Amino acid sequence: MASGYGEILRTRHAARLLVGTLVGRLPNATAPIALVLFVRAEGGSYSLAGALAAVYGVANAVGQPLLGRLVDLYGQPRVQLPGAVVSALAMAVLACAGPDPLGAAYAAVAVAGLATPPLEGGLRALWPGVLREDGQVHTAYAMDAVAQEVMFTVGPLLVTGCVALWSEQAALLVVNAVGVLGALSVVVSEPSRRWRSQAREAHWLGALRSPGLLALLGAYLFVGTALGAINVAGASYADGHGGDVVYGWIIAGIGLGGLVGGVLYGARQWAGVPEKRLVVLVALLAVCYLPLLLMPGAVGMTALSALSGLFLAPSLACAFVVVDRHAPAGTVTEAFSWLVTTFTVGASLGTAGAGPVVEWGGARWGFAAPGVAGAAALLVLLMTRRILVTRGTARDGAVEGSWENDRNGTVEPGFSTGHRA
Repeated sequence: MASGYGEILRTRHAARLLVGTLVGRLPNATAPIALVLFVRAEGGSYSLAGALAAVYGVANAVGQPLLGRLVDLYGQPRVQLPGAVVSALAMAVLACAGPDPLGAAYAAVAVAGLATPPLEGGLRALWPGVLREDGQVHTAYAMDAVAQEVMFTVGPLLVTGCVALWSEQAALLVVNAVGVLGALSVVVSEPSRRWRSQAREAHWLGALRSPGLLALLGAYLFVGTALGAINVAGASYADGHGGDVVYGWIIAGIGLGGLVGGVLYGARQWAGVPEKRLVVLVALLAVCYLPLLLMPGAVGMTALSALSGLFLAPSLACAFVVVDRHAPAGTVTEAFSWLVTTFTVGASLGTAGAGPVVEWGGARWGFAAPGVAGAAALLVLLMTRRILVTRGTARDGAVEGSWENDRNGTVEPGFSTGHRA
């Protein structure tokens, strides 16, 4: 297991790209908690803090695929670094001016969200050029999913550490400055500077013209919904079982489960069609949500939350491969960015929808929502299985036993050269 990850990290540029991308994404990962702490320190209400965080999230969801398309058209350095600088400057304006006047505050977080660079999609577009073996690319996707779990655990700790040492304003400034340095580290690297997307012909739908990609996005909208619902149901459960400390352990348990699952999944190479394996992984993910309904004591609930996250990172790693196989030529960064956006929107919907459910029926009904959402994700994959498997296998030009990543080197079946993205 260690040798597989070690081999990737010893490959020239790999460690730098992975670390730089994670550091560059810290502002995005920590924005909700940083905004809440800053607004409260400035005397604003939780409602205002939540509203600003929501505006940032929506703007980010809109900006990611748009900037991803620009990356595919013009390359990474010309889009990623300016985006990181503009986003950081917008947050700096908020940090220096405060949440009043409200119009300026909302405008600042909207610009910050829109300009956030699609570093996540950019890294996955770079892996096939950095790692020369298809099996290594597969492992890198799993390592990427694991690293995300680490980032979403370490990021909030960094924010709270800055608050303890300096202030909420300093935390907002420091995290965004560090994010610019991470983006800079990526875009000045040789793989980023030399990377070019395949030639593409203009089409307003871009990556969304792929039926297989649309099917995947439909499924992961519900996977995101499940995760958002757990966040709310977990808070309701914690109110009666120990408060914020227990809630923190429940959320950390999801990350720990994802970390363990991702490490184990990436420890081996997987033969066969990834679209079929994705159905199995999402089915296991949905099943692991069901034990949350038992609602045992705090220790048991933490263990069940870890179980619920066990197949999250593996399913995401497999989804990355499926995206790469189904993205029309010349749209790979945009396609990965759409997956990020869809997952984020799903999580927001899950959070919003679980609130009324919990108020009506309590935490147990709230924990039923992830199971329902997981079943919906599985249903979408089963209903579109023929589209996913047939098109994915056709792009391989090989039988089921082939390795996965085709580096976007073949034409998307079903699109003539006059309609390729």
